[in-house]
Amino acid sequence: MIAKFLSKVILKAFGWRVAGHIPADLKKSIMIAAPHTSNWDLLFARCAFYIMDVDLRYTIKKEAMIGPLGWILKNLGALPVDRSKNNSLVSAMIDILNNADEMVIMITPEGTRKYQPRWRKGFYHAAMGAGVPIILGYLDYPNKEAGVGPIFYPTGDVEGDIEKIKDFYRNKKGKYPDQGVR
Repeated sequence: MIAKFLSKVILKAFGWRVAGHIPADLKKSIMIAAPHTSNWDLLFARCAFYIMDVDLRYTIKKEAMIGPLGWILKNLGALPVDRSKNNSLVSAMIDILNNADEMVIMITPEGTRKYQPRWRKGFYHAAMGAGVPIILGYLDYPNKEAGVGPIFYPTGDVEGDIEKIKDFYRNKKGKYPDQGVR
C-alpha cells in the first residue's frame, strides 16, 4: 500500500515513531486525539494510523473542504462538519457508527488548536450513544511519538470520566505545549 510506505518515509524523515496498537477485534470506536495544537498534527497522526492499518475517519470544518485541499482531505478520511448550523453532530456520529461494520472516528476534544480548559463532550456522548469505547490517541512532540494509549470504556459519569481521560494526556506535549492539556 502506497500510503503506508509514504507514511513510513515521512515519519522517518521527521524522526517520529509509532507506539501502541488497536486490537484487531475492536471494530468500532471513537478516538480522541490530543493535544491538538498545530496543523502538523493531522500529518503525523494520519501517517501513524496508516502504519497501524487503521481506517481512520476524522471530523473537520467544512470550510477546509474546498478545491484541491478538500479532495486531499477527503481521501485522507475527512468527515466535513458544518459548525454554523444547529445540528446534532453527536446524533450523526452515532448513526454513522451504528450503520458501519467497522469505523474509527477521530475527534479533537479541544475543538481548536488553541488552549481550551473545557473539552467539548460530544465525543463522549457519541461513544455512549453508539455503545463503543474511546481510544486515547496522542502526539507527543518532545518524544516524537505518535500513538494510542489505553482504550477507555465510558461509565456514564461524564465529568469523572473526562478527568480520568485528561490525566492520561497531561504528560503528552503538543507542538505548542502551552496550548495543550493542563
